Amino acid sequence: MSEEAVVNKMQVFRAAQAPKLMEAGVMDKPDSDATQRAGLDALVKAGYLEGDETKLLFNIPGFSLVHSWFKKDYPLLLHSHNADCLYFIIAGTLRLGTEELGRGDGFFVPAGARYKYRPGPDGVEVLEFRHSTRFDIQNYSKGKAFYEQALETVTSNLENWRQAKRPSDR
Repeated sequence: MSEEAVVNKMQVFRAAQAPKLMEAGVMDKPDSDATQRAGLDALVKAGYLEGDETKLLFNIPGFSLVHSWFKKDYPLLLHSHNADCLYFIIAGTLRLGTEELGRGDGFFVPAGARYKYRPGPDGVEVLEFRHSTRFDIQNYSKGKAFYEQALETVTSNLENWRQAKRPSDR
């Protein structure tokens, strides 16, 4: 089927069938330095991936939609993507710089802009709209101290993350 036929055809997507973002093969991860690699490896080994659930809801030529649930205190890395992204909060809260955002709020991050946010006390669920079917993630979190603090956050929250309920289910 041609790209035009895919775009011009009504389609239904089911969240229950959505692949995890990292398994969907749409996000490229450029090389990182040795400290970043070691830090990320330690975070993953300690249970970092228990703190989020991110799924690719749909991906059609020229457009993608991701649903992300970041649990309380999840240490999101300072990062950027090579595609513009519009974020819409569907449940919970987050802190972006000095701004506290909640259900119905959103924010726009242009391609290449470095950012991170912190999930609120109940976590946060966001929809990520991109006018792109592929994008990268560039990690800018540096330094051994950052990764040591993030590791402490992961280990102290791991059991709570495993028990957590989505803000939208409350």
